[in-house]
Amino acid sequence: MANNYIYLDYNATTPVDPRVLETMLPYFTEVFANAASTDHEAGSIARRAVELAREQCATIIGARDPKEIIFTSGATESDNIALFGVAERYADKGDHIITCVTEHKAILDTCKRLEQMGKKVTYLPVDQYGMVDLDALRKAITPQTILISIMFANNEIGTIAPIAEIGAIAREHGILFHTDAAQAVGHVPVDVEAMKIDLLSFSAHKTYGPKGIGGLYVRRRNPRVKVAPVIYGGGHELGLRSGTLNVPGIVGMGKAFEIAKSQMKSDAEKYGSWAKMIFDQLNEALDGAVMLNGHPTQRLPHNLNISIKGIESKALVAQVSDRIAISVGSACTTEQLKVEPSHVIMALGFGEDRAHSAIRIGLGRGCDEEKIISATDLITRSSQRLAKMML
Repeated sequence: MANNYIYLDYNATTPVDPRVLETMLPYFTEVFANAASTDHEAGSIARRAVELAREQCATIIGARDPKEIIFTSGATESDNIALFGVAERYADKGDHIITCVTEHKAILDTCKRLEQMGKKVTYLPVDQYGMVDLDALRKAITPQTILISIMFANNEIGTIAPIAEIGAIAREHGILFHTDAAQAVGHVPVDVEAMKIDLLSFSAHKTYGPKGIGGLYVRRRNPRVKVAPVIYGGGHELGLRSGTLNVPGIVGMGKAFEIAKSQMKSDAEKYGSWAKMIFDQLNEALDGAVMLNGHPTQRLPHNLNISIKGIESKALVAQVSDRIAISVGSACTTEQLKVEPSHVIMALGFGEDRAHSAIRIGLGRGCDEEKIISATDLITRSSQRLAKMML
């Protein structure tokens, strides 16, 4: 990519922080032993590195016991283990799961499969800000409900769910509570104890760690959560996720979370101010045609999802793609060969036009004010050019 290229898609993924890479490198060539081979010193050294990373992952989410962290390939696998594992293990108690219409496909597609297997799933609607209604959640609970799974922070619009309140409702009814926190961990405070979270999915690559590594928090007491394995063979990770551990990836994730914890407050303040600056400048330059998608205050600080009235998001992204990286609020359904509006934006109730005009801007460590101003100017000019073409 050119030196003047501006990356603004940090909600999709982040680059590996140089400090993370430096920490990982020895585990590719020097400390390369299998962490399960503890009969010798080389394996024991790798095992100790893994356990340090487990502690770092536990710390950033407020888990009391590092053994509550199960390493996986990422949040998608963690979501699958949580939903399938709970559905199987608690089948004698019930067959009903509650989730939300704006969840990531890792949850929605898993729930669809569970329905095909005979389970019952309730998909809660959201309001115009992407928030679930807590009264609707209470009403959806039945004696057969075994799990509530609500995303911590939405990957498209950045809305942060009322996690502590949901956790309290779940605990009150003796129901397990899972949250996909891939977008939240390392960016906003997460406390599984205070929020009464029983299972939590996370990934490294959303927080300047390597791709292909993540984890699942599984509570060990008050209550002790039991999850049936999805992957078998060898009994790794307390039998929940067999397979040789990705030591370099695990070490990198631990370091990434350690760094994120130390920088979280200052980064949030910086990204929040930049997001506001982008919105205000675009809205002023485009005569009030810019609409915010998601909650105005309860949102990820590094996320900005907007719709520009009358501007097709795919066309806008195409106009700027050689200079800046932003993403659309709609995805191409290849089988149907047509652009389908984002299920998240559609769920807000504003209609297809707003969904088709949505773009997501993700801020991160590679940004600075000069780049933000330059990108905002480019989006402004491109939007004005497209608007003229529509006349």
